[in-house]
Amino acid sequence: MKPLFIEIRIHGIVQGVGFRPFVYRLAARYTISGSISNTSTGVLIRAGGDRHRLDEFISALRQETPPLALITSFSCLPLTEPVAKGGFVILKSRAQQRSTTLISPDITVCEDCLTEIADHGNRRFNYPFTNCTNCGPRFTIISGLPYDRPRTSMAEFPMCEDCRQEYENPVDRRFHAQPNACPVCGPALSLHDTMETVAGDDCIGMAAVALQDGRIVALKGLGGFHLCVDATSETAVNRLRRRKHRYAKPLAVMVADLSAAHTFGRCTADEDELLLSRQRPIVLVRKRASSGLAPDIAPGIDEIGIMLPYTPLHFLLLAHSSTPEVVVMTSGNLSDEPICIGNRDALSRLAGIADLFLLHNRDIVTRVDDSVVRHVSGRLQMIRRSRGYVPMPVLLPEKLPELLACGAELKSTFCLVKEDKSFPGQHIGDLTGPKNLQFFAESIAHFQAVFAINPLFVVCDLHPDYLSTSFARRYAADHSLPLVQVQHHHAHAAAVMAEHGLDDVLAVVFDGAGFGPDGTIWGGEFLRVKRGSSQRLGHLSRFRLPGGDAAAREPWRVAVSLLHNACKDMDSTDMAGFCRIPAESLSLLQQMLEQGINAPLTSSCGRLFDGVAALLGIRTHAEYEGQAAMELESLARTACEQPAAPNRSIGHHYDLHFLAEEGCLQLDVRPMIRQVVEELASGVAREKIAWAFHCRLADASCEMVKKCAQKTGLSTVVLSGGCMQNRLLLTLLFNLLE
Repeated sequence: MKPLFIEIRIHGIVQGVGFRPFVYRLAARYTISGSISNTSTGVLIRAGGDRHRLDEFISALRQETPPLALITSFSCLPLTEPVAKGGFVILKSRAQQRSTTLISPDITVCEDCLTEIADHGNRRFNYPFTNCTNCGPRFTIISGLPYDRPRTSMAEFPMCEDCRQEYENPVDRRFHAQPNACPVCGPALSLHDTMETVAGDDCIGMAAVALQDGRIVALKGLGGFHLCVDATSETAVNRLRRRKHRYAKPLAVMVADLSAAHTFGRCTADEDELLLSRQRPIVLVRKRASSGLAPDIAPGIDEIGIMLPYTPLHFLLLAHSSTPEVVVMTSGNLSDEPICIGNRDALSRLAGIADLFLLHNRDIVTRVDDSVVRHVSGRLQMIRRSRGYVPMPVLLPEKLPELLACGAELKSTFCLVKEDKSFPGQHIGDLTGPKNLQFFAESIAHFQAVFAINPLFVVCDLHPDYLSTSFARRYAADHSLPLVQVQHHHAHAAAVMAEHGLDDVLAVVFDGAGFGPDGTIWGGEFLRVKRGSSQRLGHLSRFRLPGGDAAAREPWRVAVSLLHNACKDMDSTDMAGFCRIPAESLSLLQQMLEQGINAPLTSSCGRLFDGVAALLGIRTHAEYEGQAAMELESLARTACEQPAAPNRSIGHHYDLHFLAEEGCLQLDVRPMIRQVVEELASGVAREKIAWAFHCRLADASCEMVKKCAQKTGLSTVVLSGGCMQNRLLLTLLFNLLE
C-alpha cells in the first residue's frame, strides 16, 4: 500500500507536559515515520505511514493525551513531499516570532516521584527537587517559549550523565522532562539564619526541629516564600502575627495528608477532592471546634484554609518526625507587600520576621502565591486564582482584539486577551503600595512577552482614583492606545458571562464599593447586562458613609448611619449605646449625616453587612477588608447548628419595601435594620438575628430579581461581587433563585 504523508499542528498546553515523548511512543506503536518539534505556536508533527495506521495514530493523539495536556486546536493537512523513513525523531524546537502556545501551571509532585523519594535505594532518595514530565514546576521557572531547558531557570544546572540518559530515553518517564535533575546535578538546599549559612546537610531536619521549638522558618517554595510556624502553638502564632504585622487576617495551614486535614477541618467529600487535586490549592473548610489549633489561626470565623503538600520539599518536611502535625504556611512577605522570590531579597525583607531560612538555589522566574478555593452548593468557587491554575486561559465564545484589562485596586489582578483566550494573571494583592504596583507591572510585562500579546486598547475601572486606573492611563498614553473605562459592577457581571458564554442576563452584584456613573458609591446592584452594555434595574436603598473610606475600617460609623436612616425617632443615648460609641462621637457623625459633609451616598451591600455586624457588637473596628462581614456570617452559622436551630421562615417576618426612583427600583433596607434593633431590644440571641438578617437579605434579593425578570423577560441570573464569597448568603440565593 502506498504510504501517506501528513502534517499535524496541535495548539494548547502541549509543552512541558510530556507531549513529545507521548507522540514519540505512539509513533513507535503504530510504526509511523516522521518527526515532532515544539514551536512557538504548539507542536508540529510530520508523519508518514499507511492510511489505516495513520488513522489509528491520529485517533490516539486525540484520545490518549498526557494528564497535564490540553488540546485547544488540532489540524491535519496532507504533505506533498514525503517524510524521511526509518523511524520517528524529536527535533530541536522551532522558535517563531509570535507565540500562541499555552503553558502548564505548576503541578503537584506525582505518585511515581514520591515513590522514588521514599526509596532508600533510589538515587533520588529524599531529593526535594524530584520531578518528571507529569509533575513539578512549569510556569514559575519559564522565562520564554518554546518551552525548553535553556528558557527556564534550570538552564544553569547541566544534567549529569544519568539524568541525560533519562532525558534521551523515549521509554523513560523523564524523556524530555525539562526540569529533570538529581542530587548530583540539580538544585540544592541550604539553611541560614539572618547572618550566615547554618547548614548544608540535613537542612530539612534542622528546620523541622526549629518549627517544633516554636521558631519561624522562611521556606523558599515553588512560586515564592512561605513563613512557617507550629500552628498549635499560640505563642509562636502570635509572634508571627506581630512580626509580620498581620494581626487578625486568617492564616493558612498545611498538613501531611487527608487524615490530618480531617483532624483540623470538617471536610466534605467535595473538599477532599479539592485538597487532593493536582492544583493543591488552599481549601476553605469548616473548623473543628476542638482541633488543638492556636486560637489566633483564624480568629472570629468558623472556617480555616487547609492545603496538602505539593512539592517534594513540602512532603519531606511534613513527613519529618520533628515537624509539628500542622504548620502555618502563610505568604512570605510583610503585610501589603508581594511575596519574596529571591534569596537575597528574602534574607533582607524577612529578616525581622523569620528566625531561619530554608533556601534553595533554583531561581523563581515568576512569583505565584497559593490559590484559595471553596466548595459551595456543588460548585467550585474560586476565591483567589493563582498557583496551579495560572496561566491557564479562560476560553471565550468568540475571538476578540488583543487587549489589556487592568482590574480594580483591591485584591488586584489583570487580564490579557488574545483571540478567543483570556489570560487572567496571578493574584497580585492590593495596589496600595509601590512594591505591589511594581509586581503588577512586571507581571503584565511577563505575560505579554511569553504569550506575545500586543494590546490594541486598554481597559480599566471607571473609578478615577484607582491606582490600576492611573496605570492604565499611563500605559495607554505611552503606547498611543485608546482607553476604555468600564463601570465596576458591569465588569463583575461580564466576567461571569465570559466564563459561561452568556449574552444577556440579570446580574446581582453585591460588594463593598464601586464608582457609579451618577457619582455615588454603588455596591448592591441589580443589573441587566448585554456584554458591552449594562442597565441598572435596581439597587439596595442608599445610606451615607460618614468619613468616606474610614467607614470601611470602622463599621461603627456605618451602624450610626443605618440607625440615623432607619430609626429617626431613636433617642440619642440609645443610639450611642447600640453603636457602642461616646455621645460626643455620635453628635459629630449626626451632623455629618444631616449636612452630607464627607458622607457620600452608597448602596453598598458590603457596608450593610459591616453596619449590622457593628450593631450586633461583633466588630466595630476592622483590621482587614471583609472582617466584620465574615464574622457576622460565622455567627449566623452557629444558629443553624444549635439544638433548637431557627426555622428558615424567620427571614419572612417583615414587610418588603420597594421604592421607585426614576425608573429604578430600590430595595429598602430600613425595615431590616429596624427588625435587628427590635430583636436586640427584645433579647433575641445575636446568632439568631445574624441568621435572620442573611435570610431576609436573600429573600428580598430574590423578590427584586423576580421583579427584574418580569420587566425584562430574562431568566438567567449571574451572581458576582465580593459579598458572594459569603458562603451562607450564596447558598441561600442558589436555593431561592434555582
